[in-house]
Amino acid sequence: MKKSGSLLQKLIITFIVILTIVLVSLAWLLSIWFRITYFTEKKVQFQKDGEYISESIKTYNSNKNSLEYDKLQAIVDMSSVGANADITVSDKFDNIYIYSKTSSTKEIDNKPENLDNSKYSLLDGKPVEYIGDRYTYIYPILEDDEFQGYIVMTAPLSTIGKQLHRIYLIVWISALGAMVFASVVLSLVSKKILINPLAEINKAAKRFANGEVNKRVHIESCDEIGELASSFNIMAESLEKVENNRRDFISNVSHELRSPITSIKGFIAGIIDGVIPRDKEGYYLDIVYSEIKRLTRLINDLLDLSAIESGKLKFNMRKIDINELIRLCVINNEQKIREKQIMLKIDLKDQNCYVKADEDKTMQVITNLLDNAIKYCGNNGIIRISTYSKGSKVFVEIYNNGPKIADEEIRHIWNRFYKSDKSRTNKVSTGLGLPIVRMIIMQQGEEVWVKNHPNIGVTFTFSLTKYKNNKIR
Repeated sequence: MKKSGSLLQKLIITFIVILTIVLVSLAWLLSIWFRITYFTEKKVQFQKDGEYISESIKTYNSNKNSLEYDKLQAIVDMSSVGANADITVSDKFDNIYIYSKTSSTKEIDNKPENLDNSKYSLLDGKPVEYIGDRYTYIYPILEDDEFQGYIVMTAPLSTIGKQLHRIYLIVWISALGAMVFASVVLSLVSKKILINPLAEINKAAKRFANGEVNKRVHIESCDEIGELASSFNIMAESLEKVENNRRDFISNVSHELRSPITSIKGFIAGIIDGVIPRDKEGYYLDIVYSEIKRLTRLINDLLDLSAIESGKLKFNMRKIDINELIRLCVINNEQKIREKQIMLKIDLKDQNCYVKADEDKTMQVITNLLDNAIKYCGNNGIIRISTYSKGSKVFVEIYNNGPKIADEEIRHIWNRFYKSDKSRTNKVSTGLGLPIVRMIIMQQGEEVWVKNHPNIGVTFTFSLTKYKNNKIR
């Protein structure tokens, strides 16, 4: 749970950092937008006020009495209050003759900064504006297209500063609230869709590591977490299958080793203790010798299978005559064939058929398949060995007219220690012959398969690659 909390903490911190960057950027953009909007609105307002005051000044200049002066003063004061600005009116000689009652002494005594640089624009009747510590807008007064003076309207920037501070306060309060709310929501949502599923997978993995191979993760979602859970379950099923195979293997090996050892121990003990008569000792010693051969055969098969599966068994791929190899295997099993009076039919493609394979391993394949055919073929049965070629491949078929293999057993015959007829093969078979055949053929990049005949009998077929420049006459 510590790790999942750490992940949640990282998610929240990352989210807060991103949210902070976004909100700060938003506040900065809003401040720029507000400043631009503020100055635009002020400019429009000052322009209207300038036009209105300019018309009033023209009226005052026409009459020049106290009543018109009071009216002009009232208009200037009203515009000053409405625009929240200080307003002064100067003649063309820069003498101030009227000003708003809110104007400071400094603004009355001194003309605006940079006025001399802007005088030419004013003489042309163009307003002038500039921003320093304050926003200043100067509107020219024209009568009959002649310059008569100017109106200075000044707005302090403290107003916009207050507005900006208010925006910043709103943004940061909103940001803080959004962070708290988002953190809570992110925490709850992340725990539900991310942290809890990962914790469940982690918990199942720990149980699986402790030997509980039947544990699975029950997460139903169509996202990456769901795919991870599905992949974990697939891995768990695979490892459970491997574990079950390992247990079955140990159980089968223990059984196969215990049986001959028990027989050997019992017969030897009987001979030593004198339980077995002396005239029967030779008979039981033959049985002991047979069990020792069976034990030796089992151990050799186990060593061969282990070497093949681990990749330690090296294959010497070279040119061999598969027909000659079949003849040699038949000769080696001639006694077994005669004992069961089996009719052996050999149908080889031409006199010689050269393939690229490991001679010793291929001979072991043929021997195991022939031995399997002899075991399952009854007395006076039929075994047929044939070869044929197709394209770049040579195929070897070994048929016996024994009972067919049940459909549900065909997929198991390549498993270690599997015996389709345990009662018949317990004493003569290790259950490793066919797995060794399959591993050797696969290691050479070839295929092997079994097929039941429609009436009776079973055929095992494996492929080999023709040797280059192979000429079959």
